[in-house]
Amino acid sequence: MDLSSTRNSTCVKLYLCSNPEDSIIERRVLQECVFPKLREHCRYTLGLDVRVIDPFESRDPSHWPDEHTRRQLITECRQSSAGPFLLALIGHQYGAASLPAQVEVSEYLLLQQEGQQAGVRAQDLDGVYQRDENTIPPSYCLKPLHKHTNHSQSEVVQEEEEIKMKTKEEELLKVFQTTVSLSVHNGCMTPEKAHRYYRSVLDSDLRFALDDCPHNDIAGRCLVYVHKVVNAKREREKEEINSQLQLLSHSEAATSHLRTKPTDEQLLSELCDNFLPAIISFFQLLVYTTTTECDRRHGYTTARRQSYAESLCQQVYSDLVGLIDSLSTSESREGNHLGDDLAREQAEQEELCDILCRFYDIIQPEKENIRAYVEQRDQQCPLVVTGGPCTGKTVLLAHCAQQIKSWLPDINPVVITNFCNLSINSSPTHLLSSLCYQIYNKCHSSPKQGPSFYLCTDTNEPSCFTCPIDQKPNSNPTAAVESHLDPITRERVSDSTLSLITIPCPHPKGTYSGIIKADITLSELKEHLSSLLTVLPSPIQPVVLILDGLDQIQNDFSFSIIESLPSPLPPGVKLILTVSPNKSHVLQAIKQHYPQCSSPRCLSEGIEKKGQGHVCVHLAPNRKGCVKMLAWLLTGSGRKVTSGQQALVNQALTTCCLTLYARLLHVQTSLWKSDFEVTESSLPDGVHSSISALLDHLEQKHGSSIVTRAVSYLTLSRTGLTEAELGDLLSCDNQVLAEYVQQCESPPFTVRVPQIDWERLLLDLRRFLIQRTVAGSRVLFWVSRHFKLVVAKRYLNTHQLRTEIHSEMADYFSGRWACGNAKPLCLKEKSGQEKDSTQMKICIDRLPSNQPFVFTSSSKDVGHVNLRKVAELPYHLQLSNRWGELECRLLMSLRFHQAMVRAGLLRDLVAMLCHEDESFQFLFSREKLLLASILKSSACLLQRTPLQLPMTIETSLLPYLDVFPALEDYVREIRQEMSERESGLRLALCPAPSTVPSIQSLQVDLNTTDVSVVEAAETECGIVAEIMDDGSAWVWKNTKPGLLQMSLSCEQKEVKFSGVKSSGQFMLLSTHCKKLFLWDVTGPQVFREVKHALKTEFETSQQTHYKIAGFVACKERLFMWWENESCVCVFDISSETLAHLQCQSSVTCLVCSTNGFYICCGQEEGSVSIFDTETSTLLGTCSNSSHNAVTLIILCEDKGEMACVNKMGNITLWDVATKTQPPRLVKESFSGGKLKNISNIDYSEESDILLLCQSHQVTLWDTCDWVILDQFLAPQERAFTQAVLSHHSHLFLALLDKCALILVWQLDTGECVLSLETNKQPHTLLKTASDVICVTHDGCLTVWDSEMIALAGTAPKMRCAVREVVVEQTGEWFYTTDGSQAVWRWSLEAGHPHANFLHDGPVEKLRLSPNGIHLVSLSAGEIYIWLTETGENTLRISCSRTTDILITPNSNFGVSISKRGLSQVWKLTHGSIVCSIHLYLSDAQVSPESTFLIGLRCGDLLAASLWSGSISKRFSCVEISEHVVAFQTLSEHPDFVVVMAASGAVFTWKMAEETVCRHFQLPYMFHCQPHDFQMSSDGSYALLSTVNEVINILDLHQVRLCSFKSEGPVITAHLNKTGGYAIYISGPTCQEKSCTCHPHTKPVLTVVRLADGEKVGSVHLCKNPTALVCEWQCVFVGFEDGSVGVYSVSDVMTKREESIRCREVLNNQLKQCPFDRAPFSCLPLQTPNITWP
Repeated sequence: MDLSSTRNSTCVKLYLCSNPEDSIIERRVLQECVFPKLREHCRYTLGLDVRVIDPFESRDPSHWPDEHTRRQLITECRQSSAGPFLLALIGHQYGAASLPAQVEVSEYLLLQQEGQQAGVRAQDLDGVYQRDENTIPPSYCLKPLHKHTNHSQSEVVQEEEEIKMKTKEEELLKVFQTTVSLSVHNGCMTPEKAHRYYRSVLDSDLRFALDDCPHNDIAGRCLVYVHKVVNAKREREKEEINSQLQLLSHSEAATSHLRTKPTDEQLLSELCDNFLPAIISFFQLLVYTTTTECDRRHGYTTARRQSYAESLCQQVYSDLVGLIDSLSTSESREGNHLGDDLAREQAEQEELCDILCRFYDIIQPEKENIRAYVEQRDQQCPLVVTGGPCTGKTVLLAHCAQQIKSWLPDINPVVITNFCNLSINSSPTHLLSSLCYQIYNKCHSSPKQGPSFYLCTDTNEPSCFTCPIDQKPNSNPTAAVESHLDPITRERVSDSTLSLITIPCPHPKGTYSGIIKADITLSELKEHLSSLLTVLPSPIQPVVLILDGLDQIQNDFSFSIIESLPSPLPPGVKLILTVSPNKSHVLQAIKQHYPQCSSPRCLSEGIEKKGQGHVCVHLAPNRKGCVKMLAWLLTGSGRKVTSGQQALVNQALTTCCLTLYARLLHVQTSLWKSDFEVTESSLPDGVHSSISALLDHLEQKHGSSIVTRAVSYLTLSRTGLTEAELGDLLSCDNQVLAEYVQQCESPPFTVRVPQIDWERLLLDLRRFLIQRTVAGSRVLFWVSRHFKLVVAKRYLNTHQLRTEIHSEMADYFSGRWACGNAKPLCLKEKSGQEKDSTQMKICIDRLPSNQPFVFTSSSKDVGHVNLRKVAELPYHLQLSNRWGELECRLLMSLRFHQAMVRAGLLRDLVAMLCHEDESFQFLFSREKLLLASILKSSACLLQRTPLQLPMTIETSLLPYLDVFPALEDYVREIRQEMSERESGLRLALCPAPSTVPSIQSLQVDLNTTDVSVVEAAETECGIVAEIMDDGSAWVWKNTKPGLLQMSLSCEQKEVKFSGVKSSGQFMLLSTHCKKLFLWDVTGPQVFREVKHALKTEFETSQQTHYKIAGFVACKERLFMWWENESCVCVFDISSETLAHLQCQSSVTCLVCSTNGFYICCGQEEGSVSIFDTETSTLLGTCSNSSHNAVTLIILCEDKGEMACVNKMGNITLWDVATKTQPPRLVKESFSGGKLKNISNIDYSEESDILLLCQSHQVTLWDTCDWVILDQFLAPQERAFTQAVLSHHSHLFLALLDKCALILVWQLDTGECVLSLETNKQPHTLLKTASDVICVTHDGCLTVWDSEMIALAGTAPKMRCAVREVVVEQTGEWFYTTDGSQAVWRWSLEAGHPHANFLHDGPVEKLRLSPNGIHLVSLSAGEIYIWLTETGENTLRISCSRTTDILITPNSNFGVSISKRGLSQVWKLTHGSIVCSIHLYLSDAQVSPESTFLIGLRCGDLLAASLWSGSISKRFSCVEISEHVVAFQTLSEHPDFVVVMAASGAVFTWKMAEETVCRHFQLPYMFHCQPHDFQMSSDGSYALLSTVNEVINILDLHQVRLCSFKSEGPVITAHLNKTGGYAIYISGPTCQEKSCTCHPHTKPVLTVVRLADGEKVGSVHLCKNPTALVCEWQCVFVGFEDGSVGVYSVSDVMTKREESIRCREVLNNQLKQCPFDRAPFSCLPLQTPNITWP
């Protein structure tokens, strides 16, 4: 047996061996109770399917398989089962034997002769046996005795037929066995040989399964249960049997000496007592023997049998689980499920090559030609293997791939094979990624360290495979500008963000772990492939690249792949392709791609040279080889043909000598008997006809419906089907199951297609199905695509039929009919003699397998992904036109996303989310694009830690649920998913975002990197066009993903575009040939040439500068003007007529009235001309005083005013209410400051705000009163290049020179609140009704949702970094300060600040009374006391020397600490001083009983009374050199203080008795660091120190020292009050620092359970933290941008009363504008009302 087949198998196949008459109850109970449970256990725990083959499952004996079929099934189970393969049930009845299916001629004639001599009617056997000379050796073959029952017959007739057939068979068996006994008696046959004719089905199957088998086949893989029954028959039955035996003994006394047949008891005893014990010890066979002693009066009753069956079920389940687990635990199958997609692809392609090479049965002479090409060293041309369909191109290349290393024994060639048409994902991007992955991995493979792969986009260093850039982005948007000062550095950062992330290993021979980015382009992959093939191959390690089936890939992907291959081939690279001759376009593409490759110095004979591009080898049909192969196949199956039949076969192979045809002929000829009369029509004349003939034969043998559906499911599956899936699908198919449901009886609730029926069908199809591994499972796949073609034409010839099959498969893989969901079945019900039938609808549970996205066996188990569902379900939903279900249940499902990410299919998931189909209007396109953007931005993190997906997406989505309410269900699914976990971190309050995820990021896939954008424009309906400097035009539509290249031909020449302008729904494109084309974007993509008079004038004057400056569309007319021209052309779209309006100077801008009756033209010299568009007459002119060019005109028609903005930013307001009068000057306003030209202008009519952008500042005007609202200066050493207003004009976005960020300012506060990230230097910003679009210099588009920007820009956060967070004991309210004059009170339930406590100076300290009533703050030497509920400032105390404040645990007193003066103890309610403390105590704490102030002074620990202020207690170390470095009071043990000495000594000080106890000495490495020291309230745990990546904990409960290793350097660490957890924030690891993706550059928040050291959960923070507080089960984190995040700790180990109340924020947050929910301000007292000396 091939052990690799069991290692690769993903199915446990059990053959159930039993006596069909003696095991009915046992088999039924096992089928109902054990096998379904076992199947679920194996699927959920090990990822294995379970199939139990019971050959006697059918109640109809005519459906029972013969001995040959049973042996085939046993062999199949033994060879391919991933665990045990045999389950045998031996009862107290031996069972009947059966007539042998085949008897050799000599033996059969011997038996006849002996029978005739003894007077036995041996001639009766001639009626059931037929001589066949085509068997090897010639034999007599048994004719079929059983006829399949006809369901139309009544039950009585059927039973009578069965009784007759059974009686006849028993008589014939008796005759046959009698002749055998006579032969043994006469010495003509040995007893051992005769025994095989006596053995029952059970005995025969068991001996075949166990006898003469290798040890590895049986050891630990078989289970045998022997049940011995004593007194099985009752006494009355025994007496009747004895009397019958006495009568028989008298009648047979004369021939008793001839009888040598052993009895059933003897045969059963020989099986159980001799055969099984002989192999138990050697094979480690598990045999269980049970003895049941029955009452002699009753015998073996049904109740006893039922009791045994129940105990048998328990034992069988336990034994099978133990065997399967023991055989599977040694082999990790996780790699099959959770590995990277490209790693699986490589393994699948290598396995596929091994499988295909086994079909190399005919020696092809062209193999030597391929060998000569491979051995040729200086060959730089590809080799193309051509040949017609089914000529064996694929098999030949698979065989050659296995032989190449033997051809080149002196070197180490790297062979890469890719059978493109058999790949599951045949897109160019995936194929090239797979090739790059395989090339890198195989060239760097090591026996000890598995290689890994990444791609680099640094074109300047093609040989560099690591390009780490240590970048530390700042979350502060204005500070982020400083990281982009150097354009060269920025360029490197831009490149690195596009490249694949690598983690350098310090060892020079170490491996590299890389992540392929989710949005890599074809052009990037082309560069990577070329780089790899240039650098990695060498003379001693050449690369042989074999690509098969490129011409069979759909969607013409082959052209993109061919163009991506390097030309010419680099040295040391061989490329072998296969192409069919009828694919001339593919051959032409190869020839064009390799036009001038060097020819080989010598060509072997048979190699045809095609021009100078490639070398061609043509495969010719091989008739002789096919004849030999057919003869070999027949011999292998124990068959042959007569000479006459052979002549017919030879003739057929002359007309079609293809290997597949020969294999199909083998099926036909193996059915021929020697007496069959065959003619030319007996054999089909081609491959397709032979496949149809095969299907005809299968339909006659197995039934039409099961064959039709089985081959249809196999054909329409995406990746093939496992055997278990095929069985489930057939059982769920109504057309198939209807034949198994009896019409005249009430069907049971659960019915399945008998396993044995489709197992026999698979046996007949096995020759034409390959079993390959796809997505971690062994699936059945057609050996040739021609089977699919024939099946599609024969059974799937209509779209409706194909849709029906796809829908059935979608239902199955979605689990629709699993878990007890019965499926309706309509049956035709006849009544009496009536011909008419009625429909009867019944619901039947088909018991299909459940289909979760992830199989988990327990709540702690992370499980393994159901890759079969992930691969098949989306495909079938799409092809069954169930787009809505695809969108809602998959693409908007967290569980589907988790499965895809964990399966390494992140790139495929992103592609699915971005894909739009024109045949269906998706409802959640923008939501899917947002999810795709989040996944792409976190791809590096998610591919390394897929379980971070829920938290990553929740953090990114929560701020924008108001914009995308459809995603609320998605977030709820996240919450449900996280609540089901036993432990983890959950998001209770999402921090305000510092950036906004883009909706789309699109790249122009250009052939060169030197192309840049010339101009870009957008329309009001959201379509963007950009013109490149190579004359190409690209269009993006917000309803469709991707950038589409726009081409236009004119006069049989491709038009090169030079510019584009937009107005309304129109785009006007100018060309290099001085033509204008108009495109109405709301209609079809039809371009209308706009002819104008200026064209002739330009051509006459031979001017080279010809550029349209702009146009305005209004009322079916276009108003166009050109640069440096004073003429305005008016083009009527409907009539295509042209008119001209002449201005005084060059036109710079134009505006049209709403009704289109007049226009205003701004000009270069500062004048404005007003024209009547109907009469083309000049109505009036006006001019500004500075005579600067007018850049914008705003018409306020309701006010009758016109505002003109000149290029310096000055505004002139004119009264134009009376058109008959010249414009009257109303107001002239000057912007002031430096006089610089305006870069751009943006105007919001809705908000009455005008934005003027100049290089040094952005000015905002109120267009109602025409006054300046505000001015924003550019950051130092930077200049604005463009600025636009946001949606609703609460923000504005700006571009700066040499900066790849888009900065966002808030108009109300004047702060820079956001930065939008782009990949490269922006060229321009565009706005549509719903989006903001950034066009980069290389043509890439990044799209943001305007509402998302508005929400992120107005999210609540403080102005500076959060310095301190204090939390109420209830956890419902908390307070933050950023060192400014404000303290915010936050509501955790509402998720936003509730109140703002204002101060007259910066807040230095913040304290909250334990009862939550008073908030005490220290600001500029003054103490403020606030009532938290009302926000009233009750006390303002002037105390200039106070440096810190404390509040007693009883909430009655406050303590102000002063380093240079008196420390005061005072009452919180009215501020009166209780006492003064003269000494300054550092690190002071108030005792839990509110009686002492404890602190350090001069190395001692002092306790000052809070009533008198005197030092009443002191702790001093005994040794003079020793001193106290840290201490901690214990709230749960108020009398004790834990003291840490500098030497590492640990003391407890009982203040009441003033006693000291020294406990132990800490090792040096565990010495306490005072700034880190913390203790839990009960004294169980102490945080000693944090050193680099180590956290040292002292466990006082168990008196031990613990060290926790963090993932990166620890930034800060805390213990929660109860001492259950350690919470710490660590920086990026050394590996993560080399990664430039956003999540890996940020710190990680981690919670560790101290009891066992297990990690409860971790989360990558979205920005840099500045404050950390842990209160009960909540972790509060303040960030550098002023925002706050709250994370709740969920842990099954904590008590119920300690668990956090995690807020459901989805429904609690009000849907309102952020400006309307701003915190109310609490004003302080104007002056201090108390002054301390």
